[in-house]
Amino acid sequence: MNKRYLVTLLVAVIATLFVVAGIYAGTEVKDEIIMENCAYAKHTKSIQTFTHLKHSKEYAEKNPDLYKAGCGECHHDKDNKPLTNLKEGDDVQNCIECHKKPGYMTGKEAKGLSKEQKREYHANAIHDNCKSCHKKFNKSKKLKSKDEGAAPTTCKKCHPKEEK
Repeated sequence: MNKRYLVTLLVAVIATLFVVAGIYAGTEVKDEIIMENCAYAKHTKSIQTFTHLKHSKEYAEKNPDLYKAGCGECHHDKDNKPLTNLKEGDDVQNCIECHKKPGYMTGKEAKGLSKEQKREYHANAIHDNCKSCHKKFNKSKKLKSKDEGAAPTTCKKCHPKEEK
């Protein structure tokens, strides 16, 4: 009886170690993230590929003033405060988890909505996040949006028309 109890206990301890290791292992961060989301029945513009590695490493090293919050420059909490304590491999939520409404609110539909209300829409939240950083980059380098080396801030720069 004691031997059986000891074996069961040993198996339980080993299983627990595997579960705990899995929890603390974090997530593999892809170098490139295809910004396609199944929350959309149909995408109306071409899908952008986000170069996570370039942004988090290369651009951050070249432009430390623009990346003071580290991962928190893009990743934030429910109050839109930067998650400054993130490290590569930490689990993060997908944007759609908080910005639950698929689509983009613009023009007459968006009139009268606050910035926070617009950010409830997934595409608005992503565009605000990317464009604000890109505009800061361009301003810091004294670049206009059409200049060589400027970060994209217009629809067509990120979403070129797809060839038919």
